[in-house]
Amino acid sequence: MSVKSDRANASGTVHRAFPVQLEVRAKAGVPQVSTIEGYASVTEAPFEMWDWLGPYSEVVRTGAFGKTLAENPQVQLLLNHGGLAMAYTKAGTLRLSEDSTGLHMEADVSMKRTDVGDMLAALEDGSVDEMSFAFRVTRQQWSPDYDQRDILEIDLHRGDVSVVNFGANPATSVAPAMRAADFDRLGDDDARALMERLQLRFAPSVVESEPPAGHPLSLYLAQAAALDL
Repeated sequence: MSVKSDRANASGTVHRAFPVQLEVRAKAGVPQVSTIEGYASVTEAPFEMWDWLGPYSEVVRTGAFGKTLAENPQVQLLLNHGGLAMAYTKAGTLRLSEDSTGLHMEADVSMKRTDVGDMLAALEDGSVDEMSFAFRVTRQQWSPDYDQRDILEIDLHRGDVSVVNFGANPATSVAPAMRAADFDRLGDDDARALMERLQLRFAPSVVESEPPAGHPLSLYLAQAAALDL
């Protein structure tokens, strides 16, 4: 399957967007309230991602949501990851669970709000057909050749599930070059994975002697040493 993704921000929060089928129905016995039901994420379905080192495959593994859901995370339903919350786990109007398909969401939204009415109309006429969710990766695993990243565990707390127009296309939205200061925000596992990917990428051009001054690998080796990798 294909996926569209936004870049990670400085806090480590990332977005993943998927084509979805959302069901909209009136909430029984509650006037002016509709319920939206669907999936904010699909597990065990590889999709292509890009970062500043190139393409790789990513898979959200079954069980990745188990720990965070057990901790009752605060998550909101948003439109395009912004604006006022339309539903909220803390209020009981947004309900999240994981099943064999992925991250299931069910949200009760108020028809008294014009933004909700506009969103529901767009869903019902097919003008909008993607969902995205914001999360932080807490456990991951790369394949030996760094062609595949398995997301094993995530944190949804203070993240969101969003109905979106389009996610940013990873093939055309390449992350900017990493600055030295960005290394300080990397966790040990991410920093180590980055170093190994860089070494693998530059391996064909590396000779027995030290890389010459100014060679890209020299910079990353120096940064890694500063991080005590």
